[in-house]
Amino acid sequence: MACQKRFRKALSNNCTEGSLLKYSPRQQKCPSQAPRGLQLFTSEGTFVATMGRNVTFLVFLEEGLGSMTSITVDFGDGTAISYVNISSIDDGVKHIYNKVGIYQVSATAINHLGFDRVLLYLHVSCQLEQVQLSAPLVVIKNKAVNFTTTLRPSSVGTVTYFWWFDNKTEPVVTLNGAISFPFSKEGSHTVTVQALAANTVHQDQMRVIVYDYFRSHPLVFSSNLDELNPGVTEWREDIGRVVKTCIVKVTGISEDQLLVTVLAGLPTTAEVFIVPERRSRDRAMEEKWAHLDQLSQVLLSALNQDLIEFTVKPGLQVNVYATRLSPAPLVDGSESGHSSTAVIMLVSVVLMGLAIFVIYKFKRKIPGMNTYTTEQPDKEQEVIPAVTSIAVPNPEGDELTSLDHVDEQLDSKSKGYLPSHTDIKLSDEAPHVF
Repeated sequence: MACQKRFRKALSNNCTEGSLLKYSPRQQKCPSQAPRGLQLFTSEGTFVATMGRNVTFLVFLEEGLGSMTSITVDFGDGTAISYVNISSIDDGVKHIYNKVGIYQVSATAINHLGFDRVLLYLHVSCQLEQVQLSAPLVVIKNKAVNFTTTLRPSSVGTVTYFWWFDNKTEPVVTLNGAISFPFSKEGSHTVTVQALAANTVHQDQMRVIVYDYFRSHPLVFSSNLDELNPGVTEWREDIGRVVKTCIVKVTGISEDQLLVTVLAGLPTTAEVFIVPERRSRDRAMEEKWAHLDQLSQVLLSALNQDLIEFTVKPGLQVNVYATRLSPAPLVDGSESGHSSTAVIMLVSVVLMGLAIFVIYKFKRKIPGMNTYTTEQPDKEQEVIPAVTSIAVPNPEGDELTSLDHVDEQLDSKSKGYLPSHTDIKLSDEAPHVF
């Protein structure tokens, strides 16, 4: 319906009645229907935007156009903007997002006859620069291995991951940067991951070695090495090779039985793996374990005596120490009975001590029995240590570790660990960690 005698004021969009002296002679139409067919797009025609850059939204309305119809665009990040006339935003509405995320953008058209609303979900991301794949270097056959990824920058929006194991043609697709996978065959396996963020794809690859059994020990370095850590893969590989060379030289352990990996991050840490010999496959399992245990004792003895060290540059010497906890599984729990026996013995001792303590407390509360209620408090303190001082037997004893007992077939020329192997003793002191 047209307002035949109504005109628009020069600086107003309101339909008002007045004289020709106060109003412009331009005739205006009042909206004849409610807004319908509202549409919202980005100028690129996509649902992806880059953080810190302008994104342009285009708004279209099929029905309900008029000077009384207002348009409000809510960008989903706490900001919104309104326009009285849709013709004023023919070039689009520009906005910049400062955080990564998925935003619900809405446009609302409203007049006195009704309203219409449309939604758009916009994925705001930043440029992915790098993806880094992490997993233990050595794993046990048929045991699930946890693979994780690290992105730089850490927040890049929605990321899709593609995983390839060995030479499989079809990848495993996930939206999570972690996955578990078991390897059923011994040997070296290649794992590849690709991270897709917006229109950017980055890839990383690593090698995993699978064994039936092995031993591993976590390592730490003196703190002066952290100052030289640039956080790149090539540097970690170089340090790993240097540490391996030092261990072989000091202990005489075969180079083929040692694997060293330096872990990413600070402080600088590493892990050394002692793997079985190729010719040991014909041995009995107990003999295989005994062989690795002897090598582990030799390595720990050298580490505790501060014999593993290297020079990074003139005047800068780095020491390598053993730590108590390992970031990777040491052995397959289904194969090893040594740790189970030790746990059972420890639990038995704890239960015995607890039983003695309960009996002691119970006797004090029964009338007519010998009690210690009349004694001084310091008498009670003399009883409790007698319970908690029970020693845990050590079936292995303080045996000397030597490569002479490891394998009688080792060539005497390859023994490089100290002039006399019988002089090696495990130190009871904790490693000096800087």
